Amino acid sequence: MSITVISPGPLTTVQDAGRTGYMQYGIGTCGAMDQEAYRAGNALVGNAGGEAVLEATLMGPTLRFDDECLFALTGADMGALLDGAPAPRYRAVRAQAGQVLQLGFARAGCRGYIAVQGGIDVPKVMGSRSTDLKCRVGGVEGRALRRGDVLKAGAAVRPAEGRAMPAPDYANDVTVRVVPGPQYDCFTDAGHAAFLSTPYTLTQDSDRMGMRLDGAPIESVKGVDIVSDGTMFGSIQVPRSGKPIILMADHQTTGGYAKIATVCSQDLPLLAQLRPGGTVRFRAVSVEEAQRAYRRGIVGRLRGWLCSRWLSMRRR
Repeated sequence: MSITVISPGPLTTVQDAGRTGYMQYGIGTCGAMDQEAYRAGNALVGNAGGEAVLEATLMGPTLRFDDECLFALTGADMGALLDGAPAPRYRAVRAQAGQVLQLGFARAGCRGYIAVQGGIDVPKVMGSRSTDLKCRVGGVEGRALRRGDVLKAGAAVRPAEGRAMPAPDYANDVTVRVVPGPQYDCFTDAGHAAFLSTPYTLTQDSDRMGMRLDGAPIESVKGVDIVSDGTMFGSIQVPRSGKPIILMADHQTTGGYAKIATVCSQDLPLLAQLRPGGTVRFRAVSVEEAQRAYRRGIVGRLRGWLCSRWLSMRRR
């Protein structure tokens, strides 16, 4: 099964769960920015898990299905049309050969996902199909999609007709939970207070690597330069300006700025869907509370998967 890219949108890439096990060699994880929407898309089309999808930022692509295809749209609402008729989000949809799927500007949220049954079939690089734009590996030649690209899909694994789940609502004003970072003590009490009590605005120069925020500067004790150490998805660095940067899916493997906090993994999808101009607030939680939230998230995903399986079985 093949899909032809008629128009790629400003930034559409192939992504999966990420490239793990290579950070010690300077190779980042990458992968879908919104892992919740990514997993939902694969579940809706009946993929076993881990298959590659398309991730579109702010505006989606226009695609032609050259063969019959089961697909699902998750993440941002981009006003999708299938041959001019509205295509629902968070529902498995059957497209016929020759039909055109058009996604526009995001009405709510920032990143939309297109999952197809069998997954986007591009070569694996170091165990992942994710596009690493900095290293130019994975996906389609390590780059964003271009007009005329032809994508292949893997073999369908099982029927998934009729699967659906509730579509989330996305706000452009979010509060995320954080735990103290490894250099929390590099900042003054006034710096801690500013970080946790004032809203920050997402700036235009944010990308898959990092979300740059504008707001109250975070005061340090003796500066923010450190001997470079490891970073992760959700690390919050504070450069000399005092304005925090949240490291995201394409983050560097090490960094030389102090990290005041780390965003709880359950809240990273909220940040992935934040649009430039949106605001973010930080709420401190204990490591134990963050772990409980993580476990609740796993249970919630399992319940959602079981529910979708039950609904699909009833429709057969």
